[in-house]
Order: sequence, then structure tokens, then C-alpha cells
Amino acid sequence: MLQGINYFSITVRIFLSVIIGGALGFEREQKRHPAGFRTYILVCLGAALVMMTNQYVFETFHTGDVSRLGAQVISGIGFLGAGTIIITGRNQVRGLTTAAGLWASACIGLAIGIGFYAGAIVGGIAIFFVMTVLQRLDESMRVKSKRLDLYMEFDTPGGLGSLINIAKENNMEISNIQVIKNKATGKKATSVLLSVKTKQNQSHADVLQILECAAGLNFIEEL
Repeated sequence: MLQGINYFSITVRIFLSVIIGGALGFEREQKRHPAGFRTYILVCLGAALVMMTNQYVFETFHTGDVSRLGAQVISGIGFLGAGTIIITGRNQVRGLTTAAGLWASACIGLAIGIGFYAGAIVGGIAIFFVMTVLQRLDESMRVKSKRLDLYMEFDTPGGLGSLINIAKENNMEISNIQVIKNKATGKKATSVLLSVKTKQNQSHADVLQILECAAGLNFIEEL
């Protein structure tokens, strides 16, 4: 009964898509990301409905490719995911994990829609694990990293030279310097993106505190 298209299997598949999609979206909703609880549910539910429709057409009319509509969902979800990716005025890329989560949610929906329950449940648990538990591991690795990517704003053109001197005095290496134009900072301000690598174990807060002494620096932020 669960493999064919009938009222019972349709109810089970829709219920599963709402539960798993909602669980994934709830994690994003707590972090106030653009695509949250309802968005994930709708993506997963819609993908499941597409696969059920495809299976219904195949079983009823004995024609068509059972995977055709699902393939369109896989490629089409990219447009929705792209809408959650933004580049801020400081050249920060935001929303990649949310976009990937939407795509994965659609894949879960396709698995549910075709009746691949084991794959959908195990896959849903794995995706939830990646989005929650592994995020903490990722943050821990960033904190312990000796490399920092920074965004800075200087009032004076000579501020960057002062920063480089301070870095050398404290055994730090500066690389990937990129001066960017940002209208929001004003005509006289200089906005810079760069990478700093420390040769000894230092907390990121200590590194920022040292670099804050650069002449003309009015803003610094770790990316």
C-alpha cells in the first residue's frame, strides 16, 4: 500500500514531507535566516507532490518517464536557492547553507514522493545533523584557526601602511589585500579586505585588539 498511489500512501508521504521539511526549516528559523520553517515545508511538500504526480501519470497512463518531473525540480530549485544568497556591502557572502538546505529539502521531498521512505528518513536525519551539530564544529574550527579574514575601514590612506607595520611587529602575515569602493563609507574613507595569519596561537579577539591600534582605523570586523 505504501509503494503505490492510493489515499493511504498519499497521506503518509505528505505527512512525512511536512515533518521532515519542518524539522529542517525550524533550525533555519531559529537563526533568523531568509528561508525558514514554512519555506522548507513548502519546498519538501511540493517536491513530494511532483513525484507523486509523476508516479500517478506513469501508473495510470503507462507513459512518460517516471523521473522527468523530479529532474526539473532538481534544477528548478536553484532559482529559489539563489534568492537566499546575498553579497553584503562588505563583500560577505550570506545564505549558502540556506540555499543548500533548500536543495536538499527538495531532494528529500522527491524521495518521499516516490515512496523511498528509508532514504528520505535517513537522509533527513543526516541533513539535520549537518545543519545543527556540524555547525558547532565548523565554528570551533574557525575560532581556533590562525587565519582571519577581515574587513576594515580607514579614514586616511596611510592607515593601511600603519596596519602592515603593526602586523610585522607582532609576527603576523598580511595577504590577499583588496581595496574596495564602498559608497556608504564616504569619499575619503578607504575600505579594505585582507587576510591575517598569526604565527602563534592567539585568540581572534586578541588579534583584533592589536590591529585596532592602526592609525586612522574606524572599523574592523572578522568575516
